[in-house]
Amino acid sequence: MKQELHSIGKNIMKIRILVALSLCLLILCTQCLAEETDYFDWKGLKSYASKNYTDSIAYFNIAIKQDPTYIDAWLHKGDAQRALKDYNGSIQSYEGALQQKNDTKAAWAGIIEAYVAMSNYKQAAEAAGKIRMIEPNKKENWLKEGSLLQMAGDYRSALAKFDGALGLDSKYIDAMYRKALSLMALENSSEAMDLLNQILARDPKQKGARNALGLLYEAQGEYSLAEEAFENASQIDPKWGQPRINSVHSLAMQGKTNEAMKIFVML
Repeated sequence: MKQELHSIGKNIMKIRILVALSLCLLILCTQCLAEETDYFDWKGLKSYASKNYTDSIAYFNIAIKQDPTYIDAWLHKGDAQRALKDYNGSIQSYEGALQQKNDTKAAWAGIIEAYVAMSNYKQAAEAAGKIRMIEPNKKENWLKEGSLLQMAGDYRSALAKFDGALGLDSKYIDAMYRKALSLMALENSSEAMDLLNQILARDPKQKGARNALGLLYEAQGEYSLAEEAFENASQIDPKWGQPRINSVHSLAMQGKTNEAMKIFVML
């Protein structure tokens, strides 16, 4: 009986040793696999830095195949696809990262860039909204979403986002300017003009506000004030052509063709 118990004890000990060895091997293999995955991601980044995007994608694919939860490899693959102008493919890769962690800002940012490159501003705005929800206390996130909505032609929805940014910083000039543009598009000239004048009171060299103010004056038939605003905008940034184009239009509207052509031939 004692011999049988001794034999059983020895077998249990052997099993324990085998289990321990198996665990050690498993841990070692897992560590080696992780290091190998890191290596392929690193190789991909090296190729990406050399602008060899096709090779970099191949390395990122190996890393993802070894570890589908490796967020960085999904992100890097998306960036490489975007560099190759494979925007739909890049969006799929960024979504692969989001499947692992839905609040990955870099993935949403990549999706924004891909949709903007395809001029799909509505979808880009939706992605920007995700970042805004992740970080609601950042005024820049509200501005970004509003600007994209504006580019999509949804001026009324954009207003709410600019108001959100201004709720965080009432002196945020970029949000004030963008809000003024939406108000102009919605034909609320008086409120738009008030905002533009507030901007210029704080920053007289805000060329966009001066140019926009000129457009409002022109729409009201105040051509001399419009000309002055366009001229001031041009003086702030002589290389910016938009105010001069607006001046040409304003002069032509007044029948001052000769003056308009003098500016036009210099554009």
